[in-house]
Amino acid sequence: MKSIVLTLLIFTAQFLSAQTATKEKITSDLPEIEITEGINLHIISPEPIQYVDLSTQQLTGDLPATNIARIKITDPVDTEEKGKAKLPMRYSVGSKIGIITVVGQSFIAQYKAIYRNSDNLNTVTNIHIQPEAMQPIEFDKLTFSNLELRNFAMDIIQKKSEKNPVQQNKSLKLTFQLNNVYVMSDYIFLDMTFKNDSNLAYDIEDLKFSIEDKKIYKATNNQSIELAPLFKLNSQKHFRKNFRNIYVFKKFTYPNSKVLMIRMIEEQLSGRTIEMKVNYSDILKADTF
Repeated sequence: MKSIVLTLLIFTAQFLSAQTATKEKITSDLPEIEITEGINLHIISPEPIQYVDLSTQQLTGDLPATNIARIKITDPVDTEEKGKAKLPMRYSVGSKIGIITVVGQSFIAQYKAIYRNSDNLNTVTNIHIQPEAMQPIEFDKLTFSNLELRNFAMDIIQKKSEKNPVQQNKSLKLTFQLNNVYVMSDYIFLDMTFKNDSNLAYDIEDLKFSIEDKKIYKATNNQSIELAPLFKLNSQKHFRKNFRNIYVFKKFTYPNSKVLMIRMIEEQLSGRTIEMKVNYSDILKADTF
């Protein structure tokens, strides 16, 4: 009886492993993308690219932006002794040049690079990685990709701003309010709105987050710990009347003797700086979504 139960347990574990494991890929199953000499192919990812692998020296590339891989056929190399002319590499139309592997924060995508004649005017210059080309990568369940954080932030910003914000501060015809605080797993989302009641547009030089002492007895006693958001929904630096944004942080804590200080600083030569102190009790009241 025990041997039967053990066999069933082993079979169940193997079955579940087969169901959850990423399906193996073989070269013939990979989607094809065309590439030719003198034309860069840009592969656009929905989330930051962590790694790119080019299987042969016939391909070369770089990352001009966090979510873009730029690939091209390697420039011709010297085939004769040093000092003699470079001879072009020859490819036949439809020949395979190599395998391109792109790894994002939560997926891996692979393509076969196929040569296309440069005389063809329909050569593709950029592609977006489509969901069907992505294979999920198993990460720590508490870790979200930038794409997932963006989706969470979009869910928040589609809600109406709270009529009774967590905190609000006014200065120099500026209103700075913390609409709400949300938590998702080990992440903290700050929903903030900035309002400008003057006719002079506001150009943001910096938005600083730091943990500081609630009471400062001497300037030399102040201990400040800067925090950098892992993600922000909007990178806008200029607004005329209203600006709402979501800032995401990895979970942090601080004692009651300290506050979360948020400072918005305008580009010089203006002196319009506005700040807000957030008590830890406000963070503890965070909503979920």
